[in-house]
Amino acid sequence: MNPLNHVAIIMDGNGRWGLKYKNSRNAGHKEGLKTVEKIINETIKNRIKFLTLYAFSTENWKRPKKEINYLFNLLENFLNNRLEDINKQNIRIKILGYKKFSSKLNKLLNLAEKKTSKNSKLQINLALNYGSKTELINAFKKIYKKKGKINEKNLEKNLQTYNIPDPDLLIRTGNTKRLSNFLLWQLAYAEIFFEKKLWPAFTEKEYKKIIKEFRSIKRNFGKI
Repeated sequence: MNPLNHVAIIMDGNGRWGLKYKNSRNAGHKEGLKTVEKIINETIKNRIKFLTLYAFSTENWKRPKKEINYLFNLLENFLNNRLEDINKQNIRIKILGYKKFSSKLNKLLNLAEKKTSKNSKLQINLALNYGSKTELINAFKKIYKKKGKINEKNLEKNLQTYNIPDPDLLIRTGNTKRLSNFLLWQLAYAEIFFEKKLWPAFTEKEYKKIIKEFRSIKRNFGKI
């Protein structure tokens, strides 16, 4: 049975679900947040230590401003209302990406990281304004500035995921089969599952099924 330490998820399909069932992309984002909470609880039940959620990419700034503002307001409200509970659950929050948001949201994100920094049951890495190509370029710049050697060890030391184990499993919902500039280095040996269901419709049942299938896969890592 394969050990499962880190699950990464591309939560795709909120907008499409919202348009299909509520005639509103924003309604899909709101519903998707409920799925996030369900998956967090199921992750804890399965004793998985790391969960990385792709919430907002560097490319997502191309979306309509109203939708972007709604997303960030949704995140602000979530942190304001749920941070105490998250802390009591012994969950750690870490932000991957670049905090170029409103001063209010930046302050909330910093507070979430600081307040939960010593928690150990589950670490949730929230990828916000994150793009893997930008992360890699910045890592190389840091090495160059330090006049260091270009090798795997030095590169990994300068990634935002330093001291976080690489994902064992990537799940992408929404019936789309691509990585979308997400953890390109870190996903080198992850098992990848593409799920047809849109994110708001993704349930604990599907999540448990994928986990069960992952645990039974023969993982060779280049060997026979």
